[in-house]
Amino acid sequence: MRIGVPREIKVHEYRVGLTPPAVAELTARGHKVIVEKGAGAGIDFADSDYIAAGAEIVATPQAVFAGADMIVKVKEPQLHECAWLRPDQILFTYLHLAADKPQAEALMASGATAIAYETVTDRAGGLPLLRPMSEVAGRMSVQVGAHYLEKEQGGRGVLLGGVPGVAPGRVAILGGGVSGLNAAQMAIGLRADVTIYDISTARLAEIDAMFEGRVKTAFSSKAAIAAAIARAHLVIGAVLIPGAAAPKLVTRDMLKLMKRGSVLVDIAIDQGGCFETSRATTHADPVYTVDGIIHYCVANMPGAVARTSTFALVNATLPFVLRLADHGTGAMDADPHLARGLNVAGGAIRHAAVAEALHLPFVA
Repeated sequence: MRIGVPREIKVHEYRVGLTPPAVAELTARGHKVIVEKGAGAGIDFADSDYIAAGAEIVATPQAVFAGADMIVKVKEPQLHECAWLRPDQILFTYLHLAADKPQAEALMASGATAIAYETVTDRAGGLPLLRPMSEVAGRMSVQVGAHYLEKEQGGRGVLLGGVPGVAPGRVAILGGGVSGLNAAQMAIGLRADVTIYDISTARLAEIDAMFEGRVKTAFSSKAAIAAAIARAHLVIGAVLIPGAAAPKLVTRDMLKLMKRGSVLVDIAIDQGGCFETSRATTHADPVYTVDGIIHYCVANMPGAVARTSTFALVNATLPFVLRLADHGTGAMDADPHLARGLNVAGGAIRHAAVAEALHLPFVA
């Protein structure tokens, strides 16, 4: 198979779909890899590194799309990139279609087979291709939250860890999944006062045992969330419904309960965000303020640590890339977990949660 790796073009996006070692794995199996010139330059993967791994370097993204049977990316294709796709092609990348109807319609119009990293599953019911970026985003959320709590950044002037004689900052984490767990690990490391909110009592029990009481847990009700944001200096939105839009857990009116200079970090912004006042931002202009509350809603948080993120992502995606390269779309027939990644094919939405979120017909 011919696998194409275009350069990512979203603002401040430096990740790349395949690393040189991953390319070497593909070429060793007899596959051809086409990489756009400079695709890995942002994280110090030179074109010569890809050539040494057996790839062909081409000058333009059009040449990548035209010459490939499968496109491997990181972020969702932009509308003009969707127009380059063909019905006989596979697209393997993050899509997050539930919050992006124009992209969904463009992919349907292309006729291509679009497989989303974020809805591929594993035997335990987890999301193995979302996990690495959820880990990165969860850990980053505490870093950026601590930064924007500084007075010079417009924050409240609170040190999350406190000091002897001064209480630590309070962190409320909405969601006890992978992102929430990683956020808690970082916040605990900074000696913050941390509470995780979740609707699963079984998950809360797991978290309680995992942290041996160092993290507080609470059932996530509207009343509990309202009380949480009134107390917290940093609120991290880490909820996920696979393939669907994130629920709005914090309303505009609830911001009035919060302390001026507090910070909201919305990890779920790729899925529409879990705060009513969230809107996607970029690393070039990451924050804005509503009612005195700082909002950090960068849609590609892991792009800020692009080298770590690329290795973590490709470690997870490579086994699936190899299967698709070896067997084409037939790989989904043999692997029901990969098949759950199918979002669009043959001009139709093929994932039920995406179809429901976009109010479009679902084709099984």
